[in-house]
Amino acid sequence: EEEEEEEEKAEEEDEKQNLESDGWAVFRADGVEIQMDPPPAAPFNHRIVSAKPNQINNFYTINRQEVLGGGRFGQVHKCVENSSGLTLAAKIIKARSQKEKEVVKNEIQVMNQLDHASLIQLYAAYESRNDIILVLEYVDGGELFDRIIDENYTLMELDAVMFIRQICEGLQHMHKMYILHLDLKPENILCVSRATNKIKIIDFGLARIYKPREKLRVNFGTPEFLAPEVINYDFVSFNTDMWSLGVITYMLLSGLCPFLGDDDNETLNNILSCKWGFEEEEFRDTSSEAKDFITRLLVVNKSWRMGTAEALRHPWLSDPVLHHHLYSKVEYTQPQPCIVSAREYMETLLWYLKH
Repeated sequence: EEEEEEEEKAEEEDEKQNLESDGWAVFRADGVEIQMDPPPAAPFNHRIVSAKPNQINNFYTINRQEVLGGGRFGQVHKCVENSSGLTLAAKIIKARSQKEKEVVKNEIQVMNQLDHASLIQLYAAYESRNDIILVLEYVDGGELFDRIIDENYTLMELDAVMFIRQICEGLQHMHKMYILHLDLKPENILCVSRATNKIKIIDFGLARIYKPREKLRVNFGTPEFLAPEVINYDFVSFNTDMWSLGVITYMLLSGLCPFLGDDDNETLNNILSCKWGFEEEEFRDTSSEAKDFITRLLVVNKSWRMGTAEALRHPWLSDPVLHHHLYSKVEYTQPQPCIVSAREYMETLLWYLKH
């Protein structure tokens, strides 16, 4: 009981810290400015939505041929609002039974409380006999997971810093609203565009409203990202999401999943025994700050993990000198093209022709 009380106090203290938002920063070091600004806001104001019993086709044109994503719930299609021409995404969720409909309505209730640039926004919802359709903010950069596995995409450590800081900001807002995501993984993080490192957290279908004094247990999630307390059917907390953040950070820096086994049982056993490390070649050039960041998240005892406020203050996410060093590595590894005028180009060309 004493241990539970201490854990509750730690949770409450972390929540107080979370109320002091660190905001978005511009880091400067040695004349180099690295902007860590938020992703763009949705092209509409935050809305309080309820599922309407109307036919969605009366208000939107859904492109059934263009599938943006999918899963056990159904599919996501690009759509356009007829009255405004606004491009959105239609998430079509199979929901025939009353129980299935209640699950989707819980997702709507959760999204109604989440007004943050790093969290995908809900525009409208429509209910029919066999499904509920959520009309969502549209982004076209693809899943963060795709960038991790894309051999043609070079993901530098500074990119990982920018991704994780945004995810952490989104989680901080969720936890301020006493909401746990509980299914955080690279597939549930969308890039705003293919040309930037801005992201949005999506899929709140498994999210739960959390009251620290009322114990909450869950028995769902994706095996590779499950926290030990979920596997043990123990009480979850804000820091359950932070374990998943640690796994994502590890993957961004290495392309490897720290606990993946040959099957789900082996994966779950690896998590419970907390078997992981930085021995792989992929971590050879990773900063000590990044490794420390992960080490403070992948801890079996959830009360020892960093919360969002502490994570945002961690040097890996907040130290301008470190960011300048990582920026210099990017500059050295990926030299930028020199942009010159046509006149300068011709003068240089003539000089080489003469010499």
